[in-house]
Amino acid sequence: INYVQTGKGDKSVLLMPGALGSVWSHFQPQIEKLPELLPNHTIIAWDPPGYGKSVPPERHFDLDLFQNDARYAVDLMRTVGRPKFSILGWSCGGITSIIVAARFVECVEKLVIWGAGAYLNAEEEKAMRDIRDVQKWSQRNRETMEKVYGVEGFPKLWSAWVDAVVAIYKERKGDFCCTEVTQIKAPTFILHGKKDPMISAEHIPYLKELIKDCKYYEFPEGKHNIHLRYADEFNKLVAHFLTQKP
Repeated sequence: INYVQTGKGDKSVLLMPGALGSVWSHFQPQIEKLPELLPNHTIIAWDPPGYGKSVPPERHFDLDLFQNDARYAVDLMRTVGRPKFSILGWSCGGITSIIVAARFVECVEKLVIWGAGAYLNAEEEKAMRDIRDVQKWSQRNRETMEKVYGVEGFPKLWSAWVDAVVAIYKERKGDFCCTEVTQIKAPTFILHGKKDPMISAEHIPYLKELIKDCKYYEFPEGKHNIHLRYADEFNKLVAHFLTQKP
């Protein structure tokens, strides 16, 4: 498993990337800036198996892809000697983070999620199918992924990922982690870009209602990548949340 560790603190923070995400493509401003805001924390960012530089193995996706990543993440943190940690999860990494916080309650101190929903609705499923063809992507976004996975490798891996998510919609009514949302015990911080085109607005009240100990912050002009677009503000908000006493 490829991972990057920065900072020297006793407490730990794990960064969970989005779909096919990797350490540097999804979290550069957090890896570089969070250590100075969180001197008591060590920051760990990882490439889940089959993503980024965590190859081999070649990644095969099934209906349990998020549950599998949750298990791998906990295994990684135990292996590096940091079995208790807080999690920052973006997009699909947010789904994985919810599953970790629910199934491994004893491991997770605090949870931060953005750009994630507990399920996929009909509108989102259609949007997924629309972005399956990477030729429809902007050149900049496509090239970022091609650098990591290759011009031929990226469309193959991406379409396999989309197909798995669409299969969850068809076979599990789009349920990624609805049960798990109700089982979260850790204090949780949801951040949201009000103009996020990737998730429906309905997810926010759903999560706020079902997660018991939950704070919320909205970026009125933000889209899906608020942690990159508004990195300084985002990092300060998250650092404040992680260092607050319960």
